[in-house]
Amino acid sequence: MSTTQQLPDPLVTSSPKRMSGALVFAGTRVPVRTLFDYLEAGKTIEYFIAQFPDVTRAHAAAVLDLAQQRLADPIGVGTAA
Repeated sequence: MSTTQQLPDPLVTSSPKRMSGALVFAGTRVPVRTLFDYLEAGKTIEYFIAQFPDVTRAHAAAVLDLAQQRLADPIGVGTAA
């Protein structure tokens, strides 16, 4: 039996009616910004998911991967014509 969890698609969502439009982990009310705030403060992913059990480690890691991909993609990020 497989123990892999299905990640939501999309990984993050935003709605003006939920959390003032902040990006949240899909299926939760946990703002993505909170993960970055925790990491910036020196906390671990394990600490974050202990505080927000609605977010799995796989989901948090996938969101970090997505952010890394978006930052690495130069299209539309401060490029001059």
